[in-house]
Amino acid sequence: MKAAVSILRLGALMLCLVAFAGCDRHARDRVQGYVEGEFVYVASPFAGQLETLSVQRGAWVKAAEPLFALECGLETAAREEAERKLNQGRANLEDAKKGKRPAELESAEAQLKQARAASILSEQEFKRQDDLHRRGVTSGEDYDRARSARDQDNHRVQQLEADLETAHLGSRVDQVAAAEANVRALEAALAQAEWNLAQKRQSAPQNGLVFDTLYQQGEWVAAGHPIVALLPPENIKVRAFVPEEKVGTLRPGGTASVFVDGVKEPFVGKVTFISPQAEYTPPVIYSQESRKKLVFMIELRFDAASAAKLHPGQPVDVEFH
Repeated sequence: MKAAVSILRLGALMLCLVAFAGCDRHARDRVQGYVEGEFVYVASPFAGQLETLSVQRGAWVKAAEPLFALECGLETAAREEAERKLNQGRANLEDAKKGKRPAELESAEAQLKQARAASILSEQEFKRQDDLHRRGVTSGEDYDRARSARDQDNHRVQQLEADLETAHLGSRVDQVAAAEANVRALEAALAQAEWNLAQKRQSAPQNGLVFDTLYQQGEWVAAGHPIVALLPPENIKVRAFVPEEKVGTLRPGGTASVFVDGVKEPFVGKVTFISPQAEYTPPVIYSQESRKKLVFMIELRFDAASAAKLHPGQPVDVEFH
């Protein structure tokens, strides 16, 4: 009977030793780390008073949802001015491609008719004076005067015909090209004014948690200063520090289990980065060994569902598979 009890006690002791050895092995296989977030700081390239803050800290936003808007009176006025100048430039271009107005064309045609009538009359007078001059009835002075009047009337007709042809045409080619270049420049100015106006209102570039808002509504914000800090799930990662003798067994793409205090099931992450440089155990990692060791930083990332349950700054234990 005593022998049986001794055997049972010995078996229980061996089981405890095996369990303790297993726990110690798991503890040695794990390394310490912490959760880190890469924040997306959303800012406007222009300064202004914060007119609208559409989100609050801790809220979840989707891509393209509005975040904030700055006062934009100056940019709105500049955009309207650029649009009016563009409309004016386009009107000038269309006018340069056209001839004169109908009323101006009618006036030129009427002047041409008068000149032709005067030319016919002077031609007849010249013929009459030529006949009289040959017969010796009129002097050479009268003949020369009639010939000069005929030539002037003919030249006047030619001038008005050329003016009328020009009136049907638009501006010269180089003038039209200059007007077209001016329109393109005004279009670029309008695009710039619209971009400036759009920059006063910022939307979420991607899905994420509003980690913090750095200004309150009504405050003045300097150009380029972040107003909202977003934390997308894919930007959450775990940094762990692996001893030098173990880093050679790890490869990018490998998996690891991440243990968090208070959570029963571990999170499975994937190794995305292995530091090429060694460093001493940083003071934020509380090593269980007293001596200093060289370690290599390892980064792990997770799927969106797992990453959403992790919090930046949270200490974790990592066990590589």
